[in-house]
Amino acid sequence: MEAAAPKTPVLFVGHGSPMNGIETNAYSLAWEELGKQVARPKAVLCISAHWLTAGTFVHVSDAPKTIHDFWGFPKTLYEARYPCPGAPTVAKEIQSLITKTTVSPDTEWGLDHGAWTVLHHLFPAADVPVFQMSIDHTKPSEFHYQIGKELAALREQRVLIVGSGNIVHNLRVMRYDRDAKPYDWAIEFDELTRQLIVAGDHRSLIAYEKCGRAASLAVPTPDHYWPLLYTIALQDAGEPVSFPIEGIANGSISMRTIIIGGHDTSAHAPV
Repeated sequence: MEAAAPKTPVLFVGHGSPMNGIETNAYSLAWEELGKQVARPKAVLCISAHWLTAGTFVHVSDAPKTIHDFWGFPKTLYEARYPCPGAPTVAKEIQSLITKTTVSPDTEWGLDHGAWTVLHHLFPAADVPVFQMSIDHTKPSEFHYQIGKELAALREQRVLIVGSGNIVHNLRVMRYDRDAKPYDWAIEFDELTRQLIVAGDHRSLIAYEKCGRAASLAVPTPDHYWPLLYTIALQDAGEPVSFPIEGIANGSISMRTIIIGGHDTSAHAPV
C-alpha cells in the first residue's frame, strides 16, 4: 500500500514591525531561510492579527491587493507590493469546512501587513496563491481554537496555514531600540508559552488570562495572540513542534515562530 503523503506543516509567525517586510535583518533573513526549507504549497491561508471583523470572512478575489495598514513609516514601505495571485477556489471551500459559524465571502480586503511582510520573505517570487480568513473579534478564545480545528482538511490539500501575530505584543511599553533588553515578564510569558506548546497543553494556552501577571502584560489585548490558537488547534497528538525563530524585539514583542509537523530546524534569530 502506498504511504499517505505527509501533511503540510502549520506555521505561527511573530511578524513584529511592518519594516520587517522590506528590511534585511535577523528575522527577515530567518524567514527567507524558512521559505527555502518548507515544501512549496498549493496555496497559503493566512490568519492575521490585523484582519479583525464582526463575523468570519474569507477573501475570495483572484488578485488580493497589498494593504498598508500602518502609519508613520518611510515612503519606501508604502510603495512595497506583494503581487501574488489569490486562491478563490480553496477559499470558498472554507465556507463548507467550517460548521461552527457562518463564513462570508469578501472581495474588499486583500493582504494586510501581518500577511505580506512575512510572505515577501517566505516566497519572494510572489507566485504562491494566498488568501486570508478574518478573526471574529466578538468571540472568545475557545471559539478561535475550535474554528482552527475545522481547517484540518486543508493540510491534506497542500495548503500552508499561517497564523501571523505575536505571542507577546505590548505596544504601550515598547522600546524604540529594536535590540532593547526584553522585559522580564515578556521573557517569562514567551517561555511559558513555548513550554505549554511542547507539552501539548492547549487548555492552558486558550485560558492564557489565568497565567498570571506576565500574561496580562504580554497580552493586553488578544488580537495578536489569537492567531496562535488557530495554529495549535491543528496539531495532531504526538506531532512534532519546533521553534526556528526566537527573540523579543523592542523589549515587548515576541518574534517567536512555531512550526507544527513536517519540518525541523535549529536556526534561531538572536534574542
